[in-house]
Amino acid sequence: MDKVQENFQNLLSERQLQLSAEQLEQFERYYQELVTWNEKMNLTGITEREQVYIKHFYDSITLSFYVDFNQISTMADIGSGAGFPGIPLKICFPHLKLTIIDSLNKRIQFLQNVVDQLGLQDVQLLHGRAEDLARKDQLRDSFDLVSARAVARLAVLNEFCLPFVSTGGIFAAMKGVHPEEEVKEAARSMTELKGKLSATQHFSLPMENSERHIILINKIASTPKKYPRKAGTPLKSPII
Repeated sequence: MDKVQENFQNLLSERQLQLSAEQLEQFERYYQELVTWNEKMNLTGITEREQVYIKHFYDSITLSFYVDFNQISTMADIGSGAGFPGIPLKICFPHLKLTIIDSLNKRIQFLQNVVDQLGLQDVQLLHGRAEDLARKDQLRDSFDLVSARAVARLAVLNEFCLPFVSTGGIFAAMKGVHPEEEVKEAARSMTELKGKLSATQHFSLPMENSERHIILINKIASTPKKYPRKAGTPLKSPII
């Protein structure tokens, strides 16, 4: 274990999260695959190793500081991009049954390679638009936890993500700067889609102190059948 991984391990230990040698190896392999594939396709603007460990891996895992993953069995990560936060959380919590949804097939191919290289089990990778896939019976109203990290404004995310959450489950929107205005703007969509604001968690990333926020929304009833609207509509005309 070198200095970067030691620092990563120590930061997680402060949150009572201990990684095995195998899990640390999985993170390192994930990093190597990320930078290799990033040379041929745009996955991330962050490639310096220490930065990836903090700004991508650690940042993804922060969701587990505010949600009890021992109580989470199924998780869907919407618009996951290079696999954040889903893959780091799956490495830390191997019991998770993880579904990743992304609209770009190249990213799904990258993620399939990561899953294969890391030997991850119970990971389903789906290429498609959230608005289309949320209408499938096997996905709708079916996940304990649904996440989205830096994908869109909350009023849009509610329509992308809440249809996937089971009643009693949680939608977590991971944001950078303070989302107070977004939360106000999203009040109507939250009500329409049967979500209720639970908490907004604020913290800073270690070392560089950039702001982060996690908006936690509880699903209080099944999403009405008219949502989500057809692909592209939530972005063009959000429910506000």
